[in-house]
This record gives sequence, structure tokens and C-alpha cells, in this order.
Amino acid sequence: MEAAAGGGTLSLAPTKVRPGAARRSSGRPVLLATLGVPLDPRASAFAVDSAVESGRELVVVNVTKLEPLGLSMIMGYDALPEFTPQVSESIQHSAELARSLGVRVERLRIRSPRPVPALLELVRERRPGLLVFGPKPSALRPKRYRRAVAALRELTDCLVWVAPRESAAGGAGG
Repeated sequence: MEAAAGGGTLSLAPTKVRPGAARRSSGRPVLLATLGVPLDPRASAFAVDSAVESGRELVVVNVTKLEPLGLSMIMGYDALPEFTPQVSESIQHSAELARSLGVRVERLRIRSPRPVPALLELVRERRPGLLVFGPKPSALRPKRYRRAVAALRELTDCLVWVAPRESAAGGAGG
């Protein structure tokens, strides 16, 4: 940073993040969430960038629907890997990118008969400073996506970032 004598112009050098810098923080984490579908790349990039810039932990969570079948839980089918390779890959990519930039990352998978209420419960427990709702909008039914966004915006007490839904004309929409 340079300042001219007499209070003139101020020039800032580009910020460089030291590996491990984010580990010092014990504040409210950045939470990146999806609902059993791949993450939107814009959401992933925003969450990782926010965690790096704020020095906060990144919690990456996939909340999926668990059909209420007791036999599935007894046989261990509730502990299967993510439903598709695309979901696993998008979550893994976000976590690896954040780790490579020195961010502490925690990955969670929650199975619930009611995924959105389960996500809301996690938000109440973890108290993130920023919730990035990151499912690829086109991968969820429009009504389900709108309801989830509405619930998150109305029932959380943190900042909420949502990837814009693509409109039929190809532009960004809300």
C-alpha cells in the first residue's frame, strides 16, 4: 500500500491469500448446500471465494430425500454414495478447490424424508454467516426450487445467496 505525502492517492497491491490463513478463524462458516443434485458452478465459485476472502470454514452439504423405508436403513442402503457421479464430482470439486486455497472444509451428507426442513435445522445448528444455496436450478423441478428458496430466505437469519434460475429465453431469471 502506498500513500502520497500530503494525503494524495492510495494504491493497494493485489491481495494474496496465504495457505492456511482461513484456518485461524473460529467465526461463522460459509455453508454451501445442494438437494441431491449437482452444484451450480456459480454457487460453488461464490462459496469458495467467500470462504477464502472471509477466512471462514466452508461446510459443503448435500441434503437428500430418504424414503421412509425401515428395511433400507437396516440393510445399510441409507449410507450409499451420492446418487450420481455428477453430484459426487461437483461436491468433491468444491471441497478440493477450497482446500487447495487453504480453507478448512467439512463435507456433510444428510438424509431426511424432508430435505428442506433438515437443511433449515442444520442452518440453525451451525449458524453460518453465509448460506449459498447451490443446486443447479435446472436440475430441480421449478416448484420445488422456488419453495426451497422461499423457505431459506424466510426462515434463516443469515445472508442467503441463490444462483439465478435460467429463464426460457436463456437469460438469468429469479
